[in-house]
Amino acid sequence: MKKLYLKDELTFALIWIGIYVFSLSLADGLSSNVGFEKIITAPLCLFMCLYLFFWIKKMNLEEKFGLKHSKIPAKRLLYYSPLFLIVTTNLWGGIQLNYSILESIFYVISMLCVGFLEELIFRGFLFKALSKDNLQQAILISSITFGIGHIVNLFQGAELFSTLMQIIYAISAGYLFTILFHKTGTLIPCIVTHSVLNSLSAFSAPRSDLLEFTALAVLIIVPVIYSIYIQKHDFL
Repeated sequence: MKKLYLKDELTFALIWIGIYVFSLSLADGLSSNVGFEKIITAPLCLFMCLYLFFWIKKMNLEEKFGLKHSKIPAKRLLYYSPLFLIVTTNLWGGIQLNYSILESIFYVISMLCVGFLEELIFRGFLFKALSKDNLQQAILISSITFGIGHIVNLFQGAELFSTLMQIIYAISAGYLFTILFHKTGTLIPCIVTHSVLNSLSAFSAPRSDLLEFTALAVLIIVPVIYSIYIQKHDFL
């Protein structure tokens, strides 16, 4: 792993994207066959998180991949406030238990890990590898790649329209998270936002059509506006 990373960071990133997408799709399918939500996915995700975290620590790459706190002054943390609005969207229809308590635990563990893995792989590995040549292209490619990666949900029985909407707002969120990482040097707020947003889906109640449309609008429009804003301001 070390030799591959040192030889070609872009190939390293692409291989990890492939490993992540394939292994989680397989694990989710096996979990469904077993009849227990995320029973295989959660341990797999946890293992991958621990493996990558300790590998990064061993290689002293925490700062490069944003696993250290930023140096943003406390008064500037209000810049992160739109993230709280994004996080709440899964609860706009109310709160309910969509799985058994044990399944919910596995689901939350899985989603927390997914937030960490996706931010690290797409914003850390891929963006950093691409940004050496062209920063703007790196931001766009890493964001679009992240969004399109959600197309695998179609193979797990997701509806076409909901998958397309997920791809669109994933691209929007991916763009925001990449800009945040670039501007602040830390992935931690992106990881927390991504992980909590995903985890709360385990407790989301059905939304009315109006609320559904509003939530989609927030998930697509707010990241774009927020991205434009923070690109024009200095955090430090």
